[in-house]
Amino acid sequence: MNKLTLSLLYGLTLFFISPGANVMAETQLTDGMYAKFITEQGEIVCTLEFEKTPLTVANFIGLAEGTKELGGGAAAGGTPFYNDLTFHRVIPDFMIQGGCPLGTGTGGPGYTFPDEIDPALTHDGPGVLSMANAGPNTNGSQFFITHIATPWLDGKHTVFGNVVSGQDVVNAIKGGDSLKTIEIIRVGKAAESFKSDQAAFDDLLNNMDKRAREKELAAMEGEVEQIKKQWPDAVTTPSGLKYVVTQAGDDKGTPAPGTNVKAHYTGKLLSGKKFDSSLDRGEPISFPVGQGRVIKGWDEAFLAMSKGEKRTLIIPAHLGYGPAGRGPIPPNATMVFDVELVDF
Repeated sequence: MNKLTLSLLYGLTLFFISPGANVMAETQLTDGMYAKFITEQGEIVCTLEFEKTPLTVANFIGLAEGTKELGGGAAAGGTPFYNDLTFHRVIPDFMIQGGCPLGTGTGGPGYTFPDEIDPALTHDGPGVLSMANAGPNTNGSQFFITHIATPWLDGKHTVFGNVVSGQDVVNAIKGGDSLKTIEIIRVGKAAESFKSDQAAFDDLLNNMDKRAREKELAAMEGEVEQIKKQWPDAVTTPSGLKYVVTQAGDDKGTPAPGTNVKAHYTGKLLSGKKFDSSLDRGEPISFPVGQGRVIKGWDEAFLAMSKGEKRTLIIPAHLGYGPAGRGPIPPNATMVFDVELVDF
């Protein structure tokens, strides 16, 4: 099995923070699922996202409580998997990693399970609890907790919790420190009714595709309503491209396929977050239109525009970057472009 590593892309600076004395009392916890990591440096309490990442949380709890079967046919036996393991990999100003029974980063529970990425859960700061892996869909028992925001890990590692108390302990842990045990705390009816034994894990795994489809459908329906509300007068073409003309052009014709065009653009996600703009660089982009050199939505739009015309384009994923995404553009993302055909 390949050593489980994270996508470390930046230089790391060593720093030390002394652990605090107190951890949030259980009576202060609101309804939810929590994991209390008892370490030689102190206690860390994390909330677990059992509703957004149920498969990952069921696996984690099942291992922590000893109700989850291990690979190779080994029965659960009631033995907590994480007891007395170590934090085998600690990179200051990045993260602490544990959950390897061998203490080398190469071990696991004897099985793997798929990623369960929820776009609402990101590596956006210190205290993010996430799954370590050896590549896509190779989750097992190893996890990490961040010291800082690590956005380059988004979409590559399943976030399934956050520290609510004890981040100072996270920062104080050193490589080789012991993880004595993990206690699971259930607060409220939803958490108390959440099952994490082998049968529950198997059921969640078998229904993962169905849940993903339901989540995708709900997101699509939400986008449709947002677009209708924000651009009620948008024209929809047969391909699914939507546009609004915001400034008329010279009406002296449109570019023929293969013509080199110059255009300004500002691209945003449907949330309004800007990801790129030619205006920031002070010069238009140049490309041969209709030749597949740009996304399909652009080719279609610019072939129908006249010089000086401005449009707002609402480009669905199948006319953009599709399920792969690109850079800051997530998979299956609808994009919004404010464009101007400067010249051709």
